[in-house]
Formats: sequence, C-alpha cells, structure tokens
Amino acid sequence: MYRGRLWTMRQYAGFGTAKETNRRFKYLFAQGNEGLSVAFDLPTQMGYDSDAPMARGEVGRVGVAISTVDDMHALLDGLPLDRVSTSMTINATAAILLALYVAVGEGRGIARQSLRGTVQNDILKEYVARSTYIYPPAPSLRLALDVIEFCSREVPRWNAISVSGYHIREAGSTAAQEIGFTLANAIAYLEAAVARGLNVDVIAPQISFFFNAHIDLLEEVAKFRAARRLWASIMAERFHAKEPASLEMRFHAQTAGVALTAQQPENNAVRVAIQALAAVLGGAQSLHTNSMDEALSLPSEKAVRVALRTQQLLAHESGVANTVDPVGGSFTIESLTDRLEAEATALIRETDRRGGMLKAIETGWVQRQIADSAYRVQVELERGERTVVGVNAYVEGDERAAVQKTNPRLEPERVRQLRAFRGKRSQGEVDSHLQRLEDEARSEGNLMPAILDSVRAKATLGEISDVLRTAFGSYKPRQEV
Repeated sequence: MYRGRLWTMRQYAGFGTAKETNRRFKYLFAQGNEGLSVAFDLPTQMGYDSDAPMARGEVGRVGVAISTVDDMHALLDGLPLDRVSTSMTINATAAILLALYVAVGEGRGIARQSLRGTVQNDILKEYVARSTYIYPPAPSLRLALDVIEFCSREVPRWNAISVSGYHIREAGSTAAQEIGFTLANAIAYLEAAVARGLNVDVIAPQISFFFNAHIDLLEEVAKFRAARRLWASIMAERFHAKEPASLEMRFHAQTAGVALTAQQPENNAVRVAIQALAAVLGGAQSLHTNSMDEALSLPSEKAVRVALRTQQLLAHESGVANTVDPVGGSFTIESLTDRLEAEATALIRETDRRGGMLKAIETGWVQRQIADSAYRVQVELERGERTVVGVNAYVEGDERAAVQKTNPRLEPERVRQLRAFRGKRSQGEVDSHLQRLEDEARSEGNLMPAILDSVRAKATLGEISDVLRTAFGSYKPRQEV
C-alpha cells in the first residue's frame, strides 16, 4: 500500500464580478482547496473590455469579467498568493492575464519566483475545438511561446501552458483522438520552443496537460495511462530529454461538461462521481468536478458544494488514492491502454505526415476528424444505439433545476467602473507603453515585458488586445467548399 499525496482539489469560480468570484475563492480555500481555478467571461477571453460594443450582453455570463489591474486586485483580494495555486482558463489573452497576476503579486511584495499556478495558454486547440482565438495561428503561437519563455526565466513555479485535450473531447472526439491531437499540439509547442533556442529540460517541467474525464470508466482510466506512457516515450525518443521530470506527464482532469444533461440534473452528480473516480484511478494530479446544474447555467452554491464533497469523499473515504496505479495488471485495463496508445500514435504519425499540427489545423483536417466522430455519436443517440439516462431512456417528464441568472445590473456597473478607471490614469503614459508594445509586436522580441509594463501603466486588456490586432490581424477561419 502507498499512502501517496492526494491530488490537488480544484473547483472553478468565475461569476460575474471579481468581488463575487473572490467570495467563492475564499470559501473554497477555507474548505481546504490548495488549488483555485477561475473561468473568464467571453469578452475577457476574446480581448474585449466590458464596455466594448462586442461585449454587450455577454459581460460576466460564463465567467468573471476582468479588464484592468484593479479587477485582478479585487479578484485576488485577501488570498495568499504565495500559498495557493491559481489556474486560469485563458488562451488568446493568456499573456495579459498572467501579466495582471504578476503585477498584483508585485504590488503585495510577493516575488515572481513564489507565484504558483497555470495559464491554459493552449491556443492551437482553439482553432480545433473552441474558437476563442483572436489572431492568426502563427502570431498566436509566438505569443504562447513568449509566455513559456518568460515563465522559464521569471516565474519558475508557474505552469506556462496547459495543453488541453478537454475541449477536443468536448467537441466530440474519441478517447484516442483526445490523446493523439493533444500530444500533437504539445509536440508543436515544444518544436517551436526548441527552434527558438529554449532547452527542453528547462521548459518541459512547466508544461502541464488538461484532460477530460468522460463517462466510460474503464476506457477513461486506460486513456490517462496511455497518455502518460506515450508522452514519456515522445520526450525521451523525439526530444531526447535527459531529466526525469521532463518525461513526467502532470495533468489536470475535469469531469465531462458534455455528459451533463439538463434533464433530471440530479443524475449528473452520479455521472461526475464516476468520471472523477476514473481520473483518480488514471493518476490525475489535479481534479475539478462539475456541478450538477451546469448544463443549465453557472452553478448554484448547493451544486458546487456537492461537487466539492464528491472529491472529498473520494479522497478521504474511498481509499482509491492509497495505491499507485491500483488498476495496473488488469487484463481489460492493460489491453485498453495498449489499444488507445497505438491509435493515438497513429494519429500523431499522420499529423506529422501532413506537415505538423499547425498545417493540419490550417487545412481543416483535424477539425474534420473530430466533427466526423461527433456526428457518429449523435447518430447513435438518435437511433437509440447509445443510451443516456433521462434523455433517450428512462424519461419522466421535465425535471429541470432552477437556472441561476447573471445580475442585470452587472454590465452597466462594469461600464461605470471602467470609465472611472480610465479617468484616473495618465493617458500619455498608457499611450507610450502601448506604442512600445506595438513596436515590439512588429519585431521578434518577447512581448511579455512590454505587456507587463502596459498593465502596470493601467492599460486595459481590450487596449492591449487591440494593439496586437493591429500588428497581427484577426483570424478568419478557412471556409470549406
């Protein structure tokens, strides 16, 4: 028996205002959560301030609205940044959110070297599965690498990128595709980093992964095991990594949002428990459990509490964390692991044959593979060949939970706050730093120092993003004919 360290328990917060989210953070921290995770609203993810015309109707709806360094101060108020690990689900604007976080830490006298957390920063999967991109793939990849390089030098305890299979699976991929395309994305980042002159053994320990914990218990356990085994081989054989830490796949798992149902939402608590068990048995280092009502809206306080208790029951009562690889040696698990590893390896080889992940994305090949898988599943559901309890079987009428709604006063209040923020700053200083940022963006230097100086000067997220839109352009997806 092995009394190992438990996984880091995480629950997402991100509810309208920074103050509301901060209240949820403090509750979770008091409940023993070492890790705090924050989701941002769509305007923040897409590089718009809360008062931008494109943000209307979306402010605070699917996460917290962050536009300024004052917003980040409010989000993190009272939290010990040198003791918690903060994970931020952010991609196209990851560099800006990291700069805001670092600036808040500096304002409290906390050294960058003490900050712990993660920015998702996985922009390639946005073109594949999620679509919260801003710039074309090449400059977006450059910006992601700027974050990786900056963290390797300045913020060594920070995970500079969390390569995400979660959204690939949510878009409809198979388990093998989730592994294959996620690792192909990671290969693309590492190859670009090596081409930049970065040392694999320095940056690899700051790369983490983010996987989906889906509903097929045994397949999911095998998926995690296959991914870990395959990544160790890739690092050793393809990148010739020398440090043992470079071969380790550290991953966060989140239960499957796509498996949640609006019908009979209490059933989702059971689904989440099964999925969380798969993640633990598969070796996750960090885990988030979805709330039972998230198919309908941002989760209620009660649903969040049940989701948190699910993790605590697994951690403290089930015994599943007491043994390393408790399912190892099972014929079924080992054969599933072998099969998934082989299928994922074949996908990586085909991606290489097509010129690598960037080209495979630009041609639409990866997107088509996932779309075809999603279509097959939908056909099976509609034919009744795949059963979803409470949806196409065991239906008992409309049993939907109450929907949590965003405060209608949030958006006008955010507009007022932003106008007040801009009125108190030195516009000349802001303009000077934004011009420097644009000059750097048109050169080949690392953009993180210029972004950090801009947020210190009180430039907003939207203003910084607009400068980069001017320099890089905006991405228009390829139209299939």
